[in-house]
Amino acid sequence: MTAPPLLAVEEIYTSYGLSQVLFGVSLEVAAGECVCLLGRNGVGKTTTMRTIMGLTPPGRGRVRWKGQDIAGRPPHRIARLGIGFVPEDRRIFAELTVGENLDVARRGAGGRWTEDRVFELFPKLRELRDRQGGVLSGGEQQMLTIARTLMGNPELLLLDEPSEGLAPLVVHHLGEQIGRLKREGLTILLAEQNVDFSLALADRVYVVEKGRIRFQGTARAFREDESIRQQYLAL
Repeated sequence: MTAPPLLAVEEIYTSYGLSQVLFGVSLEVAAGECVCLLGRNGVGKTTTMRTIMGLTPPGRGRVRWKGQDIAGRPPHRIARLGIGFVPEDRRIFAELTVGENLDVARRGAGGRWTEDRVFELFPKLRELRDRQGGVLSGGEQQMLTIARTLMGNPELLLLDEPSEGLAPLVVHHLGEQIGRLKREGLTILLAEQNVDFSLALADRVYVVEKGRIRFQGTARAFREDESIRQQYLAL
């Protein structure tokens, strides 16, 4: 018997005021998977992530975490259940040092992720430990945002457009670090426009277009169907 998904999003409809963004989005993420949500800018990827995290609750539909409906719960309670969110705009504390940013997010003692462990994953952050977050480069801020989220010891990591605005070499290194997290067993839901970056990590793919899922399947099936990329992802 197949184990139930860790996360199951069921027919969510989400809007901002009178503007409807999501129209019945459904997806699943199993423990240990990296699932990628692909689509052009503005199609609903970020809204899907925000809905899961409780930042923009759905008008209809369910968000099930380990079988329990968490739709509409406040974000801090969802975080405590084991879901960590890395937002597109990073939202680090600019006036705090790298070390202080990590300390703010620390979740009790004895967790899987410690400061030493995130410094092992992101060695550059160790060198920058006493530097204020606001003076870091874009790539360094992205590393800090992921590291800060890991300090909460999530079981599921939501990554919203992590490669956005970064230089190709930085994107490559970031992909290696996310790949390491996957190999260590962390479950990941990744929203991205960068198809090549995503496919290097993905087990399965969902393609979003105008707030609806237009394709779902394995990363291999997506690679083999060029028509999907041309129809929904080509600029």
